[in-house]
Amino acid sequence: MYMPDKRTYADRAEYLKKAVTERRRKLRKMVIEYKGGKCKLCGYKRYVGAFDLHHLDESQKEFGLSARGLTRSWEKIKAEADKCVLVCANCHRELHGGIRSFPEKSGSKTR
Repeated sequence: MYMPDKRTYADRAEYLKKAVTERRRKLRKMVIEYKGGKCKLCGYKRYVGAFDLHHLDESQKEFGLSARGLTRSWEKIKAEADKCVLVCANCHRELHGGIRSFPEKSGSKTR
């Protein structure tokens, strides 16, 4: 296998893009597992790409947990995830559309 004498900036940039993408995937799986691995409303649990984290109180939101939010440390991600519930994309859209709401809280902390 041929190895160039010097790595180029383009080689390094491509490597870093792949590394960041892989880290985001790993953190996304970790946060989904941390939040229980299934939709809090309907129980969906088949495909990790279908999950969203819904902030219970938008005024407490420091950052979103989409791809850009997954560039922070695991501790910061967990702290933000503690303000959220894991829902599938369909239930999340229905929550924001006013079609669906959470059952009344029974005094327990939602995780």
